[in-house]
Amino acid sequence: MTDPRTVVVVGASVAGVRTAQSLRTEGFGGRIVLVGDEPDLPYDKPPLSKQFLTGCWSVERIALLTAEAAAAAEIELRLGVAAQRLDVADRQVVLIDGSTIDYDAAVLATGAAARPAPWSPTSGVHVLRSMADARALRDDLEVDRPVVIIGGGFIGAEVAATAHALGREVTVVDPLSAPIGRVVGREVGELFVDLHTRHGVTTKFGVGVESVEGEAGDLTVQLTDGSQLAAGTVVVGIGAVPNDGWLAGSGLLVDDGVVCDEHCRAVDAADVYAVGDVLRWFHPGHGEHVRVEHWTNAVESAAVVAHNIAHPEELRSHCPVEYVWSDQYDWKIQIVGRPVGATRHTLVGDLTSAHPRGAAVYADDSGDLRGAVAVNWPKALLVCRRAVGAGASFDDVVAQLDRLSAAGAAPA
Repeated sequence: MTDPRTVVVVGASVAGVRTAQSLRTEGFGGRIVLVGDEPDLPYDKPPLSKQFLTGCWSVERIALLTAEAAAAAEIELRLGVAAQRLDVADRQVVLIDGSTIDYDAAVLATGAAARPAPWSPTSGVHVLRSMADARALRDDLEVDRPVVIIGGGFIGAEVAATAHALGREVTVVDPLSAPIGRVVGREVGELFVDLHTRHGVTTKFGVGVESVEGEAGDLTVQLTDGSQLAAGTVVVGIGAVPNDGWLAGSGLLVDDGVVCDEHCRAVDAADVYAVGDVLRWFHPGHGEHVRVEHWTNAVESAAVVAHNIAHPEELRSHCPVEYVWSDQYDWKIQIVGRPVGATRHTLVGDLTSAHPRGAAVYADDSGDLRGAVAVNWPKALLVCRRAVGAGASFDDVVAQLDRLSAAGAAPA
């Protein structure tokens, strides 16, 4: 090692791990310390609601970093001890066990936490964000009792699909009539409602939850329409909140995440960076500060920050094209860009057949491409992703997809 600097990365999920690894890739030769509040070795979170929840994938299969790999890369692991506060003036991370770590650069990668359930029966109500959450939910799903999912977004829909695959009777409740419509628009969102129905999962959309009472195995969910649902297990998936409370006394500007410039540097501390879900940065392409809770953004922001720390004379901006995927039943769903806010869309392909495959392409009033949703059609997603990044027009993208479809690449 030739670099005298120390980088402390706080948070050991994908954003933190990728930052540490990318620092080495970028040639950083100084000390790297990776701090995590969980005792487990770093692991990937997307499988928690799917393959890990069913028991098909092991802890080893979802590992992000082994102890051996960390040692080989000279990444010091401080796991099982949370960061308590950040002392910006003295450049120290203070851990909950009272110890401190000096830094020359700090990377905040503490992610987001599941929004807490407003109901508190003694047992049987779950959120899903960590491996411990997934293990506890998996144990309850082994009991053959009905499952009620509160929240019809991506996490709720994925858990519903998994619980259904395990043979459980599943009901999904959400106050919106088409929950995914918040992201993809109402008309396309209703196709996602049909997806639940076609797989035998009951939906109670457009209805809220007043209370959850009882205990594991014998819960009652009281709905706002006066009806009740009996459940052995309840899963609450009503969003996430950034893990930024520990920074309250740091002096950093925190507003729904750590507020950063386009280089992912805290706006009031040039030696502090943020990555992943806790990052709220100025997106040069959008001209506004945004916070994105997607795996891809965690990885891409980590690469930008690692480069900027290793090469401060060549700063890069973080200007990604948003991308997220979700696996629900027999649908591989990929979303690129920002469909929300679009005023019109065109669907190429067929999402209602026995072998659904297609893409919805979105535009605003000016005809500018806003984004796309592809289902079981990865080639279409590649076309749309390139087009969004290049600023192509809506009409051009639809024409490309029509040609792709006609050429036999889709639909089947």
